[in-house]
Amino acid sequence: MTKYRFKQFVGLFIAMSFLVIWWFTPIRQLASIPANMRILEGQSAAIDLGLPVTATVTTSNVQVATVHGTQQSKVAFNLKQPILIDSVSQGQADVKVNLFGLIPLKSVHVDVVPELEVIPGGQSIGVKLTSDGIMVVGYNQVTVGEQRYSPGEKDGIKIGDVITAIDGIKIKSSEQAAALINKAGKDNRDLEMKVMRSKQQIALRVRPVKEKGTDMYRIGLYIRDRAAGVGTLTFYDPKNRIFGALGHVITDVDTGQPIRVSDGEIVHSSVTSIDKGESGQPGEKRGIFVDEDRVLGSITKNSDFGVFGKMNKMPENARITKVLPIALAEQVKEGPAKILTVVEGQKVEEFDIQITNVMKQKFPAIKSMVIKVTDPRLLEKTGGIIQGMSGSPIIQDGKLVGAVTHVFVNDPTQGYGVFIEWMLNEAGIQTKTSSLMKAS
Repeated sequence: MTKYRFKQFVGLFIAMSFLVIWWFTPIRQLASIPANMRILEGQSAAIDLGLPVTATVTTSNVQVATVHGTQQSKVAFNLKQPILIDSVSQGQADVKVNLFGLIPLKSVHVDVVPELEVIPGGQSIGVKLTSDGIMVVGYNQVTVGEQRYSPGEKDGIKIGDVITAIDGIKIKSSEQAAALINKAGKDNRDLEMKVMRSKQQIALRVRPVKEKGTDMYRIGLYIRDRAAGVGTLTFYDPKNRIFGALGHVITDVDTGQPIRVSDGEIVHSSVTSIDKGESGQPGEKRGIFVDEDRVLGSITKNSDFGVFGKMNKMPENARITKVLPIALAEQVKEGPAKILTVVEGQKVEEFDIQITNVMKQKFPAIKSMVIKVTDPRLLEKTGGIIQGMSGSPIIQDGKLVGAVTHVFVNDPTQGYGVFIEWMLNEAGIQTKTSSLMKAS
C-alpha cells in the first residue's frame, strides 16, 4: 500500500468513526444539551446523558443551584441516571460534569429566574380603543366648481397615515380635526399637519377647500379615531394588577395598519353565535358587549403580542380562579394541552388540543408553536380555531404556556400560538434572559 493510499484509508476511517460516534445515542444526547439553561425558582431541571460511567458533578454556587438536593459542591455520580439540578434561589451557577472526575464532558451555565404565577383567562371580552391621533382610512372626492378631487391626497397624505397634530394642536378626535379644518378654510390658509407614517413623523401642508353647495371646508379624507371588537382574555396578574389579551396586534379594519393607542378599555362580552370555520374561510365568534358601563380594565398598549393594561380584579366567569405557574419558552413541548375559551354566552370551557411543533426562539416572535384542535366538541361547534378565539390561554402540565393567535386559513383545525413568556414581557413582567438568549 502506497503512502498516499494509506493516508486516504486513515482519513476515511476517522470520518466513519466520527459518523458512528455521532449516531451513538448518548453522544447525540450530549450534543443536544444546551450550554445555557434557565430554571424557575423552586423548580428543577434534568440533564440526561445516559452514559453507564461514573463522573464528578460540580456546582459553582450551591446557594443558587444544587445537584440532587445535596449541599455539597462536588458529587460523584453514575451518568446512567439523569442529573437533577435543583434551584435554590435566584442567581447564576455553573454545573460541570467531569468523566471519571478528570475529563471535562459538559458544562452548563444555569440561570435561576423568579417564579411567575398568573391566573389564566379565557373569558370573552369587548375591546374598545381610542387611537393616538386619527387614522386616514380612505379618500373622499370633494366637489369644487367643476372639479372633484381629494385635497389631502393631492398634498401628499396617504391611506394608513395617522394625523397626530394640526396647527400645533394634538388631535384626539375626528370632531376636533373637522373644526380645525373648517377654521383654516375660512381663514384662507394651509393646515400645518404632522402625520405618523410607518413609525416616521412627517410634516405636511394641506389647503382645505369649500365643498360646492355647503358652507363647510374639507380636505377629502375618510378618518377614524376609534375601534372596537371582541376577543379573549389571556391572563391576569393579581400581584401587579396587569392583564394581557388577544396575543396579536389590533389593526384598522380598512388599512390593516396597527392602531396607535391613546387609551382604551375592556368590558364583558357575550358570544351570541358562531360562524363555523372551513378550509379557505376562517370562522368567527359573534358577540355583544355586556354591562358596558362596568369597565374591567384600561388598555395602555397595543403591540404585536396583544393588548395590555391595568385591571383591578379578575373578571367574573373564570374557569380557573387561582394562579398557575408559567412555562418558560424552552419548557414548552410537543404533546397534549388544553385551551380555555368561550363558544356560547359567557361560559369559559376547557378543550383538548395538541401542540404539534414548538419553535426554538431565542428572541420574541408571535408564531411560537403550531397547535391542532383535537376536541370533538370544539370541532363540531367551531370547526377548529376561529376569529375571536385569539388570546385563549394554552395550558400544558398544569402550567400556562401560551395563547392562541392565528388560524391556518386552509385548515381551521390548526393554527399558531405565542409563548406566554413573550406576552408577559410585553406587559412589563420581565423574565430574566439567559446568557444564551442575550447572545446575538
